[in-house]
Amino acid sequence: MIKHRLYGGGLTLLALATLCAPGEVRPQENPTLTSDLPTIIDHKRAESLIMLQSAPEYPPIAKVNYIQGQVSVRLTVNGKGKVASAHIVSGNALLAESALKATLRWLYHPLSTARGPSGFITTVKVKYSLNFRGTDLTPEQAERDFMRQVKPPQILCPTERPHQGDFVHVRLLVNDQGEVVDVDAPPASEDFASATRAVLEGWTFRPARWGSLPVPSYLDVDVPVHPAASPRQAASAAIR
Repeated sequence: MIKHRLYGGGLTLLALATLCAPGEVRPQENPTLTSDLPTIIDHKRAESLIMLQSAPEYPPIAKVNYIQGQVSVRLTVNGKGKVASAHIVSGNALLAESALKATLRWLYHPLSTARGPSGFITTVKVKYSLNFRGTDLTPEQAERDFMRQVKPPQILCPTERPHQGDFVHVRLLVNDQGEVVDVDAPPASEDFASATRAVLEGWTFRPARWGSLPVPSYLDVDVPVHPAASPRQAASAAIR
């Protein structure tokens, strides 16, 4: 993990006018499970390799609702030093979506190995902190108050159908456009993971809403898949 970065306070509050429009699901690909996985390195070594580390935007809706805290993100960096994928380990959904956008733009020096430049996996922590005065709200109270006002995201397609097969319970991070930007699923075979991603590609979502405004949110779903079936067959089975 790299050292904590503080973002907040001085950022300009943006206008909160956003149109609500359901979007297509775009689940993020997980790194291919092979015997040649990138090396996992600690925060000190990863920090020494940083070339470019842009600060994330503090989400305006999070600021006005006193939402703050830490987001833990697992990064997979390729052999050219670019972040190939980012996955949320923990953190508030408003802040997590912002952290994903920022960390995907980070740039590292590749890891030096005996075989030449190599990619790696590391975990970073992005901290969002506010300096509001005149409120006694704790971060936990602020988040609870905010969540009571949020209408959760909804699955628009497919409709519920009887399914003969297996289900995988996954947690999705759905952004304010109704797009799946991160998938948290239990460890499974690559065939199962591919089938799960293929099913999600056939789904669309309505984003969560805070009042009239769409906001990022987590959504827990059971995805029907056949582990022995091809991704195309799994997707077809889910929507029949």
